[in-house]
Formats: sequence, C-alpha cells, structure tokens
Amino acid sequence: MLKKLAAVLSASLAMASLSAGVAGAQETVIVGHFGNPTPDQVAAADKKFEAATGWTIDWRKFSAGTDVIAAMASGDVNVAELGSSPLAIAATQGVDLQMFMVAEVIGTAESLIVRNGSGIKTLADLKGKRIGVPIGSTSHFSLMGALKHAGIDAGDVTIMNMSPDQLVAAWQQGAIDAGFVWEPAQGKLLEDGTRLVGADQTAEWGYPTFDAWVVNKDFAEKHKDAMIAFTKTMAEANGAYLADPAKWTADSEPVKIIAERTGAAPDQVPAVLSGYTFLPLKEQIDSGWLGEKGAAAIASTAEFLKSANRIDTVAKDYSPFVTDEYAKAAAK
Repeated sequence: MLKKLAAVLSASLAMASLSAGVAGAQETVIVGHFGNPTPDQVAAADKKFEAATGWTIDWRKFSAGTDVIAAMASGDVNVAELGSSPLAIAATQGVDLQMFMVAEVIGTAESLIVRNGSGIKTLADLKGKRIGVPIGSTSHFSLMGALKHAGIDAGDVTIMNMSPDQLVAAWQQGAIDAGFVWEPAQGKLLEDGTRLVGADQTAEWGYPTFDAWVVNKDFAEKHKDAMIAFTKTMAEANGAYLADPAKWTADSEPVKIIAERTGAAPDQVPAVLSGYTFLPLKEQIDSGWLGEKGAAAIASTAEFLKSANRIDTVAKDYSPFVTDEYAKAAAK
C-alpha cells in the first residue's frame, strides 16, 4: 500500500506549490487531525485557534497518516497532525512539509490489545493470530517493532489493514484476535480485551513514536504570523493540562469537552491523557526535538521502514523537514 502511495505522491507533488498558494487566499484553512483525546481539543472547542490566527478553521479528521500525506501532497491540506511513521514516509518521498512542533510523544495511548480468551498471553503467542492495525501509522510501526523484538517474522501473523472504526467493527465480529490502535478505538477493545504491549514499551525497545504538527513550507512562509500564533496556542493548550493533570478528572469541564469532541468515554480520557507525554515548547527547542534530534528520529524511523520493505529508499538528510522557527518565535 505504501509503495502505491509513492506513485500518488509523485503525481500530486507537481500540484502542491500551486495549491498552497491558492490556500493562502482561502477564507478557510483546513487543519488535519486524528481526533485524539488531547488538550488542544479544548482550545479548538473554544475557537482559540481562530482567534489567534485570524483563520476560519475546518478541523478535518483523518483515520490514517497515509491519507494526510496524500492530502498535503495535493495541497488540499496545509497544516496537519501526522504520526512519526507516516512523517518519515512523507519526508522520504519529498512531500513539501516541515515538522514545526511535537504534538505528543506516544505511550500507552497506543497499545496492542488482545482479545480475552484468545490464548494470547505473550508476544510469542501472536503466531498464527490475526492482528488489525492501520497500515503506515505509528501503531503499525510499533507493532512491527514489537514483533521484531520478540523475534517473530511478519509472515507468522496475519496483519490486516484497518482504520480504527473498521478495527472496532472487526473486533466486535470476532474477525481479529488483536489490534494495535489509539483512542477512542482502544477503549472499545479494552472492554473485553487486555493490553499486551504499549507504545511506551516499544519505545524502550528502540522504536519510539510521536505525533507531530506539520505544515506545507510555502504556506508557512506566507503565513508566518499566523503559524507563530497557532504554535503558541497549541503550546498553551498543552500547558493548561501540564499545570495540574490531576484536575483533569472524568467530571471536569475540559475532559467533558474532549469526550464530546472525540467520542471517548469521559472516564477513559484521564488515562488516555496520561498515556501521552506533552513536551513544553521550550523543552522541544532546547532538547533538539525541532532540530537535530527530530531529524534523527525521522531518519531512524525511515531506516526501519526500509528494512521492513515498507519504503524503497532512505533520504540522506531529514533536517530540511524539521524547523524550530515558529516555536522559537512563539516561546518568546
């Protein structure tokens, strides 16, 4: 599927710069996201991003990073949330985008859930089982890392490409034995399933994942002030949570808003939030996440994807796909 995507990207890239220019004149700016139960949902509900940027924002939900890549390559979307695995794919294919902020480092918010009664107690027990996962996503990357860590060949399991909604439906029909996915789909699987491995563990095994905020470079150049304001608003949204996570309980107003906007159950949201690591903007800048460290993370992800035959080549340098320009300005 990912190799077929490369052909789509090649055809779309010729249109990207023209489309980005048109987007600058549009009243509405489309912002792609995955509908994760995260603090920015509260700021979005309060229209803080519109107030800061002056944009009319169409928050468009995507089910997989591959769809985001195609939308950005065609110019339909200029700002989007994108997982580290599809980001590596997009950068390798030369999509004109840059990571300008880390949305969150992924922990137990993405996990491998196994069906109760399936007989799966360890990773070794996955052999011969059917596993649902959105192919090309961070969850897919984590799943491949878990299998490699356990010495399980991908051919020893049946990996089925499914969107989160499709995965839940297949689970309810008994068509799969396990699923590696994010919330709110993960919570539905946990109703009669058990977490076997979280992305926090696969990160410890050498396969870290994160979600990034990315932007078309030409669009960003033409909307610098708005991009700085967008970045600052996102950082403030995360900061509101980091100031006192204990206050974000199931009956708190922010959690109720997140639940309403994402479809997650209010009593699940606090645990989901704790399954992410939200990095303060200054830490992202000082630690190199928006520079050398970020480029290295994209490169190592690309190397793994190539070794798993998910992409054909690896770029020599991923630093052009990371920028701290907007974060530094927003942090002042």
